[in-house]
Amino acid sequence: MDHKVKVRENRIMMTGLAVCIAAALACSGLMLGNDAPVFIKWYLMMLIMGCGIFPAAKGLFKAFADRGWIFCKVLSAAAAGYLTWAAVCFEAVPFTGSVCRLAAAFVLILTAGGKFVIRKKHFFLNTEREDADDASADAEFSGPFRPGISWKLILSEEILFLLLFLMWAYIMGFRPEAFGTEKFMDFGFLKAMMRSRTLPAADIWYAGKNINYYYGGQYFAAFFTKLSGTEAEQTYNLSRAMIASFAFMMPFSLVWNMIMHRLKKNSPASAAGGVLAGAAVSLAGNMHYVIYGLSGPVFKMKGYKDYWFPDSTRFIGYNPATSDQCIHEFPSYSFVLGDLHAHVFNIIFVLLVTGLLYAWLCQACGRGNAENNDENEGKIPNIVHGMLQPHILICGWLVGMFQWTNYWDFIIYLTVIFLVLIMYEIWCRPKKEASPGYRIAYGICGVLIRGSEVFVIASLAAVPFRMSFEMMVSGIAKANVHTPLYQLAILWGLPAAVFFVYLFILVKEGRSSGRGPAGIVFDHELPDMFAFLLGCCGAGLVMIPELVYVRDIYEEYYPRANTMFKLTYQAFIMFGIMTGYVLIRNMCEGTRKNIWRVPRIISQSVLLFLLLLTFGYFPYSVSEWYGDIKNASGYLGQDALAYLEEQYPQDASALRWLDGNTEGNPVILEADGDSYSVNCRVSAMTGLPTVMGWYVHEWLWRGDVDSLNQRRLDISAVYTSDDPEEVMSLLKKYGVEYIFVGSCEYEKYPEINKALLAGMGKIVFDSSDDKIPGSGAYIVKVSSGDGSGHD
Repeated sequence: MDHKVKVRENRIMMTGLAVCIAAALACSGLMLGNDAPVFIKWYLMMLIMGCGIFPAAKGLFKAFADRGWIFCKVLSAAAAGYLTWAAVCFEAVPFTGSVCRLAAAFVLILTAGGKFVIRKKHFFLNTEREDADDASADAEFSGPFRPGISWKLILSEEILFLLLFLMWAYIMGFRPEAFGTEKFMDFGFLKAMMRSRTLPAADIWYAGKNINYYYGGQYFAAFFTKLSGTEAEQTYNLSRAMIASFAFMMPFSLVWNMIMHRLKKNSPASAAGGVLAGAAVSLAGNMHYVIYGLSGPVFKMKGYKDYWFPDSTRFIGYNPATSDQCIHEFPSYSFVLGDLHAHVFNIIFVLLVTGLLYAWLCQACGRGNAENNDENEGKIPNIVHGMLQPHILICGWLVGMFQWTNYWDFIIYLTVIFLVLIMYEIWCRPKKEASPGYRIAYGICGVLIRGSEVFVIASLAAVPFRMSFEMMVSGIAKANVHTPLYQLAILWGLPAAVFFVYLFILVKEGRSSGRGPAGIVFDHELPDMFAFLLGCCGAGLVMIPELVYVRDIYEEYYPRANTMFKLTYQAFIMFGIMTGYVLIRNMCEGTRKNIWRVPRIISQSVLLFLLLLTFGYFPYSVSEWYGDIKNASGYLGQDALAYLEEQYPQDASALRWLDGNTEGNPVILEADGDSYSVNCRVSAMTGLPTVMGWYVHEWLWRGDVDSLNQRRLDISAVYTSDDPEEVMSLLKKYGVEYIFVGSCEYEKYPEINKALLAGMGKIVFDSSDDKIPGSGAYIVKVSSGDGSGHD
């Protein structure tokens, strides 16, 4: 293409991008009202971080038409967030907004410098110089089909991301409160880190100790909040909206490029596959919704009359009721419900690893890879040099980070990486004429070298976390109960059908090559094999809880619940990517005239129809949870604490006073409570540590039941004792600086002696009426020398 024409087209695209973004941001003012400024700030933050790293990071995605535009945003955020976290954990810097901004700037400057070095020195394998003329760079690349960079696609992705971000922010504004399910914990961790200058932050429910959980998800929410200079009350929901948007866009980009590579051209099929994959991962439910919810009156399965959208995540052990109650959630449910838990935030990072692995295969399988040349095969320098491939280095770092963001994903994706390495050695490497023993030995050597590299990097990346973390599990046990086959079929029958039909088609296509068994294994395109690998991994994750489970505190009553939950959550994501690719790929291949054309089109059409039915879970669950979102008057805003006056009318003013008039992490005292109760609202909403919070959560994190029970007794003694010396001694024991008395305390300890508690210090807030027992709330600041020593 003529250079002037190309420049003109690019300018038109950039102008269109600016116009579309401006229009969408203007719409945000109409849809979000007073929340629009913070929404715009967050969007621009992600845009700038993506633009800053893109010139260097696009080299990781040479085979992608969009050069990994969406993935670059997440990579930039991960790098800046990790750098800040590690520096704070090693006490090199405080956790402040200024440090977050310096870290982000450093990452952008470092990547710009790295780009310059790579262009000049060609340090990394398979990272050719990207000339100004993209066509010449294309000529150097000899992997799967690679088009020139598509600014049109990048523009489309950016607009779609912005619209999804706006849509989710608007929806979540109909029910923004950080109340119910795990929200107390998630918001409490976020607020604790917003207050803290060190990491890990103080445990909000176990005064005197730091958080002993994989808190990385809430950390990144705090990092973005400090980076953008916004408030946690609004960014709790914006974090959720951002994750949900990326959960659509990253599979969209990956499958778009996979189908483009398979068809060796840009076509509407790529867009169709991308949309299917994005929706299958982030919007779809499972077939339980279709059978019990959508088609309940038709099938009349037990429980259909009372179907509610969470039922699709609580089927095994619940309907019918058994002692084997399990959890099988999926992203759409998480996004709608509103938790900001570890497995939710880590979605964007596991998708980044998946995209990087496919991008690496695209480049590593190319004939241009020096390590992959037959004449160089077996030479030790090339094997060692192969360890320096940036995709593998970054994936090792990311899976190491998973130990801190969601430990389960560390195990899962470490395994996925090893399987990809094996796939590379078996399928990608040129089949040099050599003895089978030589090839096997060389392949094993390659897997062990790269696998060891990944494990070492992952271990080093997790050092700041493991310095203070104590494991919460106690081994693996054999599963003595199993899921009934019909329940497995309902939950996983659709992706299983897609997978096995796809396997049948791959076998037929391989056999048609005339090479026998070798053709079945080797005569397939790279995206076909990658989708097959994801399907295998998904199937394995579904089957593991049928065989074994990880032992934890739930073992006595719900042994398989947590294991099934964390493993099948990732299986759902992998199946979603596989399904989006496979259905469109098979439909396109089905247009070729052969004996299998009609059966293929029919089978894929049926599976596609069933997949589209599962997409109905999203609008159904939204309407059930958020109400009528078409009526804009129901929009309440992004403030996660706006509900306090309604839910805790007696405590709200005292709670807000405490949040606004304390700095750092002074210890407070409030009534403890069972997990998922309305108790411990003060610590959860302010981020201030209390002596004892949600019992089962701390039992899981600490494992010290005796200590938990003692703390419960001590709290009760403070609120009920008539002995001032005993109360004073207990306040000193835990370093309590503020005593909170409100609705939950009056309910749990009816005979609270206000005069005695007031004698422990000074009442700094009081909305109670002494003439009406149990009314209002008051806060006592413990006197200097009696609690923490602060006045």
